Amino acid sequence: MTERHPILFVGAGPGDPELITVKGQMALAAADLVVYAGSLVPEALLRWARPGTAAIDSAPLDLESIVAQMAGAQRAGKRVVRLHTGDPSLYGAIFEQLAALRREGIPSLIVPGVTAAFAAAAAFGLELTLPGVSQTLILTRAAGRTPVPTGESLTALAAHGATLAIYLSAGLIDRVVAELVESYGPDTPCMVAYRVSQPEEKLLRSRLDRVAAAMRCAGIGRQAVILVGPAMAQDSRESDAARSLLYHPEFSHGFREGAERQVPAGSQDGDRRR
Repeated sequence: MTERHPILFVGAGPGDPELITVKGQMALAAADLVVYAGSLVPEALLRWARPGTAAIDSAPLDLESIVAQMAGAQRAGKRVVRLHTGDPSLYGAIFEQLAALRREGIPSLIVPGVTAAFAAAAAFGLELTLPGVSQTLILTRAAGRTPVPTGESLTALAAHGATLAIYLSAGLIDRVVAELVESYGPDTPCMVAYRVSQPEEKLLRSRLDRVAAAMRCAGIGRQAVILVGPAMAQDSRESDAARSLLYHPEFSHGFREGAERQVPAGSQDGDRRR
């Protein structure tokens, strides 16, 4: 009887082959067939597969063709990896693939990956959540050919004052700015990472009311993640008000006794009080 293996949906990370997880790398090394999203996943990621491993670029294929390729190989006893950019669970269009495989009675597993927002934060040297500045990160996109649900417009989300990581919206930057500027203000810091972690990487620091022109000047119109919010401000990141309680000399927790004098206003981190 032919041994059958679950199809693995693997997050390739933001593009740098070394930013794939160890588990993802091992899955590629064991694969007999790799179906990868060639429009977004660099072919450099395929270096983790064995020489001669079959690889299919899914960019020109429709859902039915992709599922047929994977299902046929899986039924033949082959180990199949479906390689997605970033993390498969975020804008990965995996729901319909998983549903189709379930209808075929084919098991699947997901191996998470590093998403572009975190690669961008690393490239810029940012902490996305700062005590007293922003403790919330929202991953979202602008409404384009794919709509967003009512209540999830950029204007509504920006009203929270949180850090926004905006995907799949570089080509709509004028609309993005128009929707955000009312809540954030024109001088809110904005950072753009194009093909972050890849050889073509471009990193752009600006402010909200100038970022559209800056992106056009840099030739950035797609494949970029946009980070917006007060936590992006250089002065906020260097301010004592944004200091975490975790290492504050006057704060006690389960692993250290502090002086327990008055903690500076704004240094609030409830998750670390115990």
